[in-house]
Formats: sequence, structure tokens, C-alpha cells
Amino acid sequence: MNKGDTAWMMVSTLLVILMTVPGLALFYGGLVRSKNMLSVLMQVMVTFSLIVVLWAVYGYSLAFTEGNAFFGGFDRLFMKGVWDNVAGTFTPAATFSKGVYIPEIVFAAFQATFAGITCALIVGAFAERAKFSAVLLFMVIWFTFSYAPIAHMVWYWMGPDAYTGAEVVDAMNAKAGFIWQMGALDFAGGTVVHINAAVAGLVGAYMIGKRVGYGKESMAPHSLTLTMVGASLLWVGWFGFNAGSALEANGFAALAFINTFVATAAAVLGWSVGEALHKGKASMLGAASGAVAGLVAITPAAGNVGIGGALVIGAISGFAGLWGVSGLKKMLGADDSLDVFGVHGVCGILGALLTGVFNSPNLGGPSAVGDWVTVGMIAPDAYSIASQVWVQAKAVAITVVWSGVVSLIAYKVVDMVIGLRVTEEEEREGLDITTHGETAYNK
Repeated sequence: MNKGDTAWMMVSTLLVILMTVPGLALFYGGLVRSKNMLSVLMQVMVTFSLIVVLWAVYGYSLAFTEGNAFFGGFDRLFMKGVWDNVAGTFTPAATFSKGVYIPEIVFAAFQATFAGITCALIVGAFAERAKFSAVLLFMVIWFTFSYAPIAHMVWYWMGPDAYTGAEVVDAMNAKAGFIWQMGALDFAGGTVVHINAAVAGLVGAYMIGKRVGYGKESMAPHSLTLTMVGASLLWVGWFGFNAGSALEANGFAALAFINTFVATAAAVLGWSVGEALHKGKASMLGAASGAVAGLVAITPAAGNVGIGGALVIGAISGFAGLWGVSGLKKMLGADDSLDVFGVHGVCGILGALLTGVFNSPNLGGPSAVGDWVTVGMIAPDAYSIASQVWVQAKAVAITVVWSGVVSLIAYKVVDMVIGLRVTEEEEREGLDITTHGETAYNK
């Protein structure tokens, strides 16, 4: 097992934790009213912690062990088997290079952070009105039946060393996740993280209903300063999220790193320009939102496109996210409090589709592996943008439908068991006091 790769993956795992707590928590916290600041911080932090525990108990096993095309098995319940007592060694996990491994416990820890932040993202869609207990119960159900299987479908495969010859290719492919078998490209989680969470959030916004006074009372963010700090921490942490998904400290990690850098910068400019043209002024909230939009859009493409492609994806995502939180939001009519679908849904779908375009070596992309026996890449004259975009679109559709159905059932179950929403009196007073018995700011 390579020490450099192992060290990079542990650093990447720390960076994704930084993205969530404090990054996402502060980004979301600044966007709500001051009376609900702590409730959002709690929902993000406790959700993240809950999912990390569930990941170690059964989530990792469901997502990343051999089972069928949709679910893994139970070989790693409570993380059993990651240490070989007889040999006295840690179990290795495959990377994307033949003969290169990292400890499985490091891979499991890295992926735990993905599961945690995905569930925490959903919180923003129904902020300021959901019961704390309802949020946690929903997360348990949704994580089990939406996150884990979609992660398995998109990312589980047998690893490069399993492809020892042409005679085993079909058998190895058949053991992989359903969406992996289709040939969909998702470097760091466009489908698994962003679209998956965004659909769950949108369904929740519909199911829980609009905030009291929505559209009539001011619900302006209470601290754009904290939102900017949160967005900046997200940008920093996202380098671990995207570049870490290479699983090695190599050229693809470097490509994902610079693409995450330039796409996000382009998205900040795109959103700011769009806002200036649309409203006459570019706002701090817009710039921070543009950064997140760019980070979301480049996620599936990070190690799959060239730098030119990343710039284009970033710039387009700035405009697309702006439309998502303004035009599309009005069309949908849901009170998606912190625009989870407008940013993560719209830009996640955009990034997933454009990955199929800019992965093309004819447009500066690195192409994709066409033969895992030789690790041969698809040649420029054999790459079909239309075919790859169609595969990407099918992956998006499967994720939307799967997450939508699971979310609907999960919210219904939670509503029947404990109820989804706090009372109107509690909502008006604020969830910080009524749910947690404390206030963010002493007056």
C-alpha cells in the first residue's frame, strides 16, 4: 500500500469533514433567521455524526461490498474484516491503477464523509420548520434506502486488478453497480451526492409545506458574513472531495484539483455577471452561491474533463444556478428554504450531462477507460459525445426517480410516526429556543 496515496486520502477525508462542519453548517446557518441559527447548525452536525455511525455499522457494507446491481452485501457489518489477524495486516482497497492500493479503512473513512455531507445537504430544503427528531428519523431511512444503494450503483466495481483477461470482463462487469455497468461517469458525486440530496430536499419542501409567513414576511439571511465564511470553507474542503476521489496522489488528482479551482472561480464570475444583468447589482450572497454552484457542477466532471471544459462548465453553472434559485424556484412553487434543488439539483444535473460532452478527447478531455484489462482509453475517433451524454442522462433519471420515491415514502413514514413539522407557535418563536433551549446571540 502506497504511503503517499494513503496520506493524501487521509488529508482529503479531513478536508471533506471541514466542508461539512463547519463549512456547510455556517453557509446554511448564515442564510436563516437568527432565531433558527442553532437549529440549522445542530441539524447539520448531528445528521453528519449520525450518518458516520450508521456508515460504520452497515452503510459501508451496503454500498461497497459485493451483492447485486443495486445493493451491496453484509460482509463489512461493523467494519469486520478490515484487519487480517492471521497475516497481521490491514485489508487493502483497490484504486484505479493496477497494483496500487490504500488501506480499506482509509477508503471507508473517506466515503463516510460523502455519505454524511449528502444527508446534511438535505437539511437546507426544509430549514426553520422541521422537527429535529423527524429530521434524524428521515435521515436514517433515506440513507439506508437511497444513499447507500445509489452509491453502490454508481461507484461499486471489482477494481482494476480483477480484470485479468478478456475472458473475465463480462463476469466482473456483471458484479458492478447498475449505473457503473452502464458506463456513466461520476468522478466525485454529481448523481450520488448532489442530485440525490437535491431531490430529497425538494420532496421534503413539498411534503412539509411552506414556512409560516412565506412570501409575506421578511425571511432575509441574518448573517451573510457567516454565509461567505461557510462558502469559502466549502471551496477549500471541496479539493479533498474532488481531488481525493482519484484515490491516489496522481495526475488525475491534480486534474481534479485544478478543475475544482478554475470552475468555481468561473462560476462566481458567471453568477455575478448574471445577477448584475438581471437585477442591476451583483451581491455577496450571489457570489457565494455562485461558488457553490460551480463546485457542484464540476463534481462529476472533476477528473473527467480538461481545464477548458472545466471553465465552460463553471461559467454555465453560475448562470444556471441563478436561474435555479429565481426562475425555476417560482415555477416549482416549493419553499426550498436554502435553494438546495435550485443549486445542487440544477447544477448537479448540468455537470453530469456536460461531463459526457467535455470528457471527449476531441474537446480536451482525458477520455475514459474502454478496456480495464489493458487500461486502454477510448480513442478520440471512437468517442461519441451523444452516446456518453445519453448514458449520463439515464444515470441522472435513475437517481431522480430512485431518490424521489424513497424520499416520498420516508417522509410519509416519519409523518405518521412522529410528525414532520413543529407547531406554528414554535416556528414563530424560533427553533433555537423551542427545540434546543438556547439562542445563537445574547441580546
